[in-house]
Amino acid sequence: MGAGHHHQLYRAGDTLIHRLPPQCKLAAVAGFALVVVATPREWFWAFGLYVLLLAAVAVAARVPAGFVLRRMVVEIPFVVFAVAIPFIGLGERVSFMGLPLSVAGLWAAWNILAKATLGVIASVLLAATTEPRLMLLGAQRLKLPPLLVQIAMFMLRYMDVILDEMRRMRVARESRGFVARDVRHIPVIARSAGALFIRSYERGERVHLAMLSRGYTGSLPIIQDLSASSRQWLIAGMLPGAALVTLLGTWGLLA
Repeated sequence: MGAGHHHQLYRAGDTLIHRLPPQCKLAAVAGFALVVVATPREWFWAFGLYVLLLAAVAVAARVPAGFVLRRMVVEIPFVVFAVAIPFIGLGERVSFMGLPLSVAGLWAAWNILAKATLGVIASVLLAATTEPRLMLLGAQRLKLPPLLVQIAMFMLRYMDVILDEMRRMRVARESRGFVARDVRHIPVIARSAGALFIRSYERGERVHLAMLSRGYTGSLPIIQDLSASSRQWLIAGMLPGAALVTLLGTWGLLA
């Protein structure tokens, strides 16, 4: 798989985090996310420690803060939704700068923003230190359904191909003087989308036949050793382990 398939998310490097097997990093991020979700929203300092843990991972992986922040735009829908909750929430209300806000809505907004932000940062760091192809192979090593993994692999591999096809179709329309200005042009766009679907379907048929002719029997060969040592599992487990210690420690202090 060429570099063009992962340049937007993956940041090449040779750090300890980059060298960890993908299944270790996937399990670590999943464990960290579970601990974050299980943390009560009132435990503010626990969330602060989670941020420090992710910052330590970013430093160890040599991923700049700007790189992470630019890729956190995926969180914008959650931010918009969270900001709206205090205005539409019910129950007790407080006044802030002349605006009546729901107390329950403020807590819900904080809960969504804090946990979603931590999850997004962890996911960005995972994507920045793991090639997409290896990430999918790691998911396969974690016993995810092979068919789903293969579908994701082909989607990743041919996404740029489909996007290039879309660009060529757009250039062809514009070279003939077509510019979409209003709803009257929707039928033209719809026909282009239909043509793109047919071309993609036919390409998939050709690729499948080519795979069968080369001996494909339902599973793709793995030619790269992805075995993980106990030391690598231990290193990967430090992130969810430290988060779990923080959660249990806070629980013990407040009990």
